[in-house]
Amino acid sequence: MSASEDLIRSTRFRREREADWKRLESIVGVTEQRGTRALSYADAHDMATLYRKAVNSLSVAREISLDRALLAYLEALCCRAYLAVYAPQETLHGLAWRYFTVGAPQAMRRSLLPLLLGFLALAVGTVAGYLLFADDPTWYNTIVPGGLAGGRGVNSSRAELLDVLYPTSGNTLDDLTAFAGFLFSNNTRVAFFAFALGVFVCLPSFLLSAYQGLILGALYALHVDRGLGVDLFGWLSIHGVTELGAIIIATAGGFRLGMAVLMPGQRSRQDALRQEGRDAAKLAIMAAIMLIAAAILEGYGRQLISNLEARIIIGWTIGALWLAYFTLAGRSVHRHHYHRTGD
Repeated sequence: MSASEDLIRSTRFRREREADWKRLESIVGVTEQRGTRALSYADAHDMATLYRKAVNSLSVAREISLDRALLAYLEALCCRAYLAVYAPQETLHGLAWRYFTVGAPQAMRRSLLPLLLGFLALAVGTVAGYLLFADDPTWYNTIVPGGLAGGRGVNSSRAELLDVLYPTSGNTLDDLTAFAGFLFSNNTRVAFFAFALGVFVCLPSFLLSAYQGLILGALYALHVDRGLGVDLFGWLSIHGVTELGAIIIATAGGFRLGMAVLMPGQRSRQDALRQEGRDAAKLAIMAAIMLIAAAILEGYGRQLISNLEARIIIGWTIGALWLAYFTLAGRSVHRHHYHRTGD
């Protein structure tokens, strides 16, 4: 067949269908700019019908080898129409609402084993840090980084430690803001590595979480040695429940990735990583949110509230609220979905 005949056939094919394509393009343009809610009933109905016609036109155009420009136009139009018809039409506000009310708490409940492993790593490290200090106090200098020690060491007196736990000066707004920023940066770095390194069959995440426990155990042993164990407990409670919870959650997210590599089951490792990665990402986002809350509590609340009982009550009440949220949120949606799919 000659080039002129191809051109005639292509022109005729386009002329017979172009009105429908233009109509579909117009409707898709409105959807892309303002969403499907901006469409009238007639437009919504026409979009679905015209999309099917456009796909059929694309199939025919490929079959009879029409010109490249027409094929490229139809492929682009069909892709845009597909997204308009089938892609979730949800605003950023809607996505955030769904994440907090359904996605995050359900991902947390599906991650019970990784969460227990993250808690175990932290607990093992804490016990080890405490016992190492009890055996030889000089381990404290090896375990606790200088930036996190806050001037506290094996030579610190009870009075010096009390001054850190119940500061009487230096609580200006600028000081607290800088302190909160430092703590958030440090905690975020720990949580990020605990999450990201989990893909290497879990071990690096476990060790990093255990090291955080070592620091906690050595710090606690130092204060117990000076008769300030309860005071440190209150000092840590106001922010530590949220902060350590965030680190455990980030570690659990890393474990989800590592377990997908280590034990993919019947799935390929690529499929396992993709599936487990959805929940892992939700855990990582939640850990980041909790770290922001912990930095505010640590940088402001802990410094401004010096009453021991108040620190304990605030910290563990917030912890109970986190636990209630992770345990209860999203259950009604899950049950509703279960009943619908079971019918």
